[in-house]
Amino acid sequence: MLRGRVATGSLGALRSTARHSSCATPAAGSRLAALRQALQEDDGAPAAAAAPARRRKEHVRHPEWLKAPMAGGDDYQRIKKSLKSSKLATVCQEARCPNIGECWGGKEGTATATIMVMGDTCTRGCRFCNVKTSRNPPPLMDDEAEQVAANIASWGVGYVVITSVDRDDIPDGGASHFASVVREAKRLNPKLLLECLTPDFNGTSGLDGVATVATSGLDVYAHNIETVERLQKSVRDHRAGYRESFGVLEHARRVKPSLVTKTSIMLGCGEEEAEVRQAMSDARSAGVEIFTLGQYLQPSKKHMKVARMVHPDEFEAHRLAGLEMGFKYVASGPLVRSSYKAGEAFIEGFLRERDAERAQQLEAMHKPKEVAS
Repeated sequence: MLRGRVATGSLGALRSTARHSSCATPAAGSRLAALRQALQEDDGAPAAAAAPARRRKEHVRHPEWLKAPMAGGDDYQRIKKSLKSSKLATVCQEARCPNIGECWGGKEGTATATIMVMGDTCTRGCRFCNVKTSRNPPPLMDDEAEQVAANIASWGVGYVVITSVDRDDIPDGGASHFASVVREAKRLNPKLLLECLTPDFNGTSGLDGVATVATSGLDVYAHNIETVERLQKSVRDHRAGYRESFGVLEHARRVKPSLVTKTSIMLGCGEEEAEVRQAMSDARSAGVEIFTLGQYLQPSKKHMKVARMVHPDEFEAHRLAGLEMGFKYVASGPLVRSSYKAGEAFIEGFLRERDAERAQQLEAMHKPKEVAS
């Protein structure tokens, strides 16, 4: 006996089943087969269920503002040609950075290249990053400082950003190795402007490691907070932290007050506008002078998804707000990355002006005093 309600569309099928079973003898134990046959013979039922059409996955196009101009120009071609003869890899190429043409082909004396030292395998696993990870990466190259410095000298660029993976497997986090690269590069080319985008050295040498790099001869100390405070644990590796990152930047200035400090965040991770402004305010409170903002793009399906594509107008609003806060330079746009046109930003922002002021001060100090008659 059937209990409860029966769907209207099934009533005819049940009646048909009863008629079919009273005038035909189904095979033993095949009541289910008889029911299936009755359903097929019912006037309102299709002869066979059509297989659903396979949908082709719709390709999601990026907005127009995420399209970068073609790379080119004399400086770009010169640097590209020089790199072919060296074994040194640039983050610009490895990460297929959309700004490679602007950075390598920048204004005279401001062409910028970004290289990565201490290997290509990180001991951390941030959800946004496409760098390989391992608990035990290959050992460091003993002659890396010499190789890197020689290659940099051959490029003829005015500004170089040196960055690295995290190396929590090394007692000092690689701080001394990082510093040796900077010292050798400066030795071969004292006029070279150097920016170092460093790890936090948290869990290894800590602030001592920060001091080691900060006093090695660089011009800009960069360390990225990556995202707003609320999203730190969902975006970055659990060993990184918002306050710890600002502690790195503050300590770098503390051990070498003349250093310029810099940080960067990604937008499109789920942050709110007020949280972005708070992060910028916190950076100013930590003495940061250069701040960059860019759009997060998902490297692969395994990585954190993009929450939204941020319109260029919002990036421009953040840039203007940053300048009002007192930053010396703010780069803000969908295609902006941490080292975007770093040489141009640094030089045009204030370095040349600062050097000119120092030169005037030295000239005044050495100028003979006039003797009153």
